[in-house]
Amino acid sequence: MPPAARSEPTEDCPGCGAVLVPLPGSGAVHPGASPSCSRLFEVTLRGPREETGADPAAAEVVALADDAYAAQHLAPGDPLAVRAALGRLLASLGEPAVPGGAPRPARWRTTIADVAADLDVIDLSVPVGTWARSVAEDWTSARSAGA
Repeated sequence: MPPAARSEPTEDCPGCGAVLVPLPGSGAVHPGASPSCSRLFEVTLRGPREETGADPAAAEVVALADDAYAAQHLAPGDPLAVRAALGRLLASLGEPAVPGGAPRPARWRTTIADVAADLDVIDLSVPVGTWARSVAEDWTSARSAGA
């Protein structure tokens, strides 16, 4: 009889729903996110975040990623923070605002885990842009479904 397959422990993010293996290391936990999701976001954006002072393109990618992440991770007790992030995200994409009180998407099609999975293949700006558009569309779809 073969030995039982070893399973890695996982953690579900309460914000975006990503199921992740906990990453080593400590860091600030984003409100509304699991520690592993916060850490993955931190690690994924570390390089561009370090370049923001000298590279306007890196600053733009980081700002878009920050807003997409915040729009998926509702800070407990601070629903205005997610609305502000969503407003900035939609404005940067040229999309109309989502009215206050619009329902939160029940499910996200793309998360930071998808962005991180593509890092070795393409430039970070591409998956961040795709993720940001997906977050905007998810919010827009939730608004339409709730109307």
